[in-house]
Amino acid sequence: MAEIIQRDGTWAFDGSTVRITPGLHRSVPLFRQTYGEITVPLEAVSGIVYEPERKRGRLRLRLREGADPLLQATGGRLPDAADPYRLMVDIDRSGVAEYVAEEIRHALLLDQIPKEPSKAYLLAGPPVPVSVRSSDGTVSFDGTQVRIDWADTSDRVKRATGPRIIAVGDLVQVEWLPNSGYEDGFLRFVTREAVFSKLPPEKDPFALDLWGSARRDLLTALVAAAVTARLPHPSARAEEHVDQPPQLASAVPPQADHHDVLLRRLRELGELHRDGVLTDEEFAVTKAAVLRGF
Repeated sequence: MAEIIQRDGTWAFDGSTVRITPGLHRSVPLFRQTYGEITVPLEAVSGIVYEPERKRGRLRLRLREGADPLLQATGGRLPDAADPYRLMVDIDRSGVAEYVAEEIRHALLLDQIPKEPSKAYLLAGPPVPVSVRSSDGTVSFDGTQVRIDWADTSDRVKRATGPRIIAVGDLVQVEWLPNSGYEDGFLRFVTREAVFSKLPPEKDPFALDLWGSARRDLLTALVAAAVTARLPHPSARAEEHVDQPPQLASAVPPQADHHDVLLRRLRELGELHRDGVLTDEEFAVTKAAVLRGF
């Protein structure tokens, strides 16, 4: 067993898995404490490096592309401090860090772990059910469906449509961009019907606009990862696209689907306007955003 215990967390390697446990110190980001312990199988690892610095060093675990739904969902956009595969190491423990890194590298060589992208998720992702209250509303996922309950501060268009419930089977992908504190982020659930929608996040009923506490909004990445883990792996989607017969691919022109979706959205907005839910100004702005998609 190779193990290093730091204020930032604990990494333990038993020859087949790397067990990552976040520290409880207040300096450890809320995201990592909420995610909790992560078990990384050796076959998901592509490498490990120890980066020494003057006062502290860093252990960085690198995973194979496509192995982790969290990295897939966040696309490398997690802030460095929130990265669960990074461990801050005190300078007097640098020897232990080097030992842990060497043990993992040695095991990768012995087991001949490939560095090529994985064709399946090798980590389970965040456990479900998971629920996060963000600046735009509360998003929950129970393993089969996503539910969004809008906040009082959400756009009137969103509140008018009521809670949004989306079945996993209707989803194509999840898009996530963090709230940096300087620029708003979003969590968007792309369905077959909304795949062509170009509404801004603040008006998109399938998206959460992340504009409040960057620390709390970051937790929406847990929902993004949990949903992503239950969607078809990107490699499977790519193979389906390649293997699809040309006549099937062209059976329904994508542009026709695109226009149908936008027309349905315009009809929905028109009904909200006629019912007095949307003001003339709100209707004009939202309608213009939809029309830009044509």
